Amino acid sequence: MTSRTKGLKRPKKAEVNYLPPLPLGETKETMEEERVVLLTEVKKANNDKIISEKMEKTFPYRRLEVVNQMPAVPDVMERWPALFYDTQVKEEFKRITAIRLDQTFLTKMDCYTPKLLTIFKTKGGAAGAKMKSVLELLSQRQIDSHDAVIRCLIHFLGESTEELIKDYQDVSKDVIEQDIKDSVIKILVLGSAAEGAPPTDVIIVVDGTEVLGGCKTLTNACILLMGFVYSLNLSYPPKLKYTFEVFQKLLLELDNLKFSPKVDSLRRKLLM
Repeated sequence: MTSRTKGLKRPKKAEVNYLPPLPLGETKETMEEERVVLLTEVKKANNDKIISEKMEKTFPYRRLEVVNQMPAVPDVMERWPALFYDTQVKEEFKRITAIRLDQTFLTKMDCYTPKLLTIFKTKGGAAGAKMKSVLELLSQRQIDSHDAVIRCLIHFLGESTEELIKDYQDVSKDVIEQDIKDSVIKILVLGSAAEGAPPTDVIIVVDGTEVLGGCKTLTNACILLMGFVYSLNLSYPPKLKYTFEVFQKLLLELDNLKFSPKVDSLRRKLLM
């Protein structure tokens, strides 16, 4: 497994607040005091408002730590546990990029889905065959439409769904735990014995660590994974570079003035 410290993303993905300065009058020492207080606040029930306020205040200090010190994921989880709440993943993404993560992603996906499905159905070759099986599940209402689009998208771009998604059905906890340890960036989709039933759990893994479970759908996990990419300053998986380019530039509209030839070809098809 490759460490996240070997290939960190640089400030080139439209981060408007990649490394902001500390607030006026604040020092690393005062920010550390706020962080320690935050550790107490996350243990309290129904405390989202105060947690959000303190996460907002400590954002520059946290970014300085994440970007410059490049801590391992478990260390970030220990020092900043609130950063791994789904609500704070979205808030941190907004602090960094100034856009809303889930609303933007889903709005663009809904906009493109009819055209994407048309494009997918006309694709031939090995990729077309792989997409056909997914589209059949969609026609039988055995898969969420957004999830089907993401699975087909990866095939259409000539990449492997197995690089991002690991599907499970009736496997032991030990198997899942070992796969988590062996994964750099992965979404684990735990299935149900019932045909067409939604996943029993969807888990995001980063550097051998489960960073978030209970994502409900593959699409929601992809959205939150993009949040983690930015909040943890991660690089995109090389074997999924086109998939993540689509996520970033077409669905989140970040740094979307220049595209790779493959993604630009898809973009042009969507605009026809």
